[in-house]
Formats: sequence, structure tokens, C-alpha cells
Amino acid sequence: MFDDPAAEAAALRWVVGVAVVLVFVAFVGWWRADTRVRRGNVRRNAVARIGEADAERLLAQHGFEVVGRQVTAKWPLWIDGEEVQVHCRADLVVRPRRDRRARYVAEVKTGGAADPRLPATRRQLLEYTLVFEVDGVLLLDMEAREIRQVEFPFFERD
Repeated sequence: MFDDPAAEAAALRWVVGVAVVLVFVAFVGWWRADTRVRRGNVRRNAVARIGEADAERLLAQHGFEVVGRQVTAKWPLWIDGEEVQVHCRADLVVRPRRDRRARYVAEVKTGGAADPRLPATRRQLLEYTLVFEVDGVLLLDMEAREIRQVEFPFFERD
């Protein structure tokens, strides 16, 4: 193709250089895509930890004390007649200082998710009511710095 071997070698070096750059760019793109979910989870977990620390201070200001953090409960679920154990994790379990026998699950939310009318939030709070043996569920809206007690009328706790 080239009459001049030096020109042919220069063209080959140029093609190899472009190929190396393209492979490098493709690798960086793949790596960023592969780690994007993990980076997002790390960021969300950091925000959640800060929110939960703020939530504990807010609860203390309103007369509650924390008795458990990231509390997990296990319960059975039957799928096609087969029992499967599933887990449910609550942000906090708290009790009022004035009634040390009472227990509440406290769910910490930020932003729009702090609305108990949202289906996902409502289902989460309902699951806590069913799974944890508590007297109620508290929904903490950390942006508004509000504590809301959410009750489901068809459950009565003794």
C-alpha cells in the first residue's frame, strides 16, 4: 500500500495508537457504568446515616429514646405452599421516656418519600406494623423535621 516503509510504519503506529485510545475509552466507560450503582448506593447510604443521626436527635428532643438501630425481624411467607423466611429491617425502634413499656418503629425519610400516602411508604409502614411487635409506627420527615405517628385502624395493640 505504501511505497515508503517509514510512512507505512508511521501509519501503523497511528492506527495502533488510535486503537489503544479507543480501548482505553471503552474500558473507562465500562468501568464507570459497572460501578455507577455502587457509587449511588454509597452516596445514598452516607446520606441515610446522616439522616438517622439527625433523626435520633429529633426523637430525643420529643422525649423518645432509641432502643435499637437497623433492627431486623424474620417472618414466614408461603410461596406456592412452601414456607420461605423473609427479613424486614427497621431504621430505629424507640420508646417514649414517659412510658418505657411502649415501643415504636421509627422510619426515617427525606424528601417526597416522607409522605405516608405514597404506596411504597405506606406498604413499608404497614409491614412494620405487622412484623414488629410495637405499639405504633413513627414516620420521620427529616426535611420538615417532623415526627408523624401513622396508625392503621384495623390493628389494635394491647
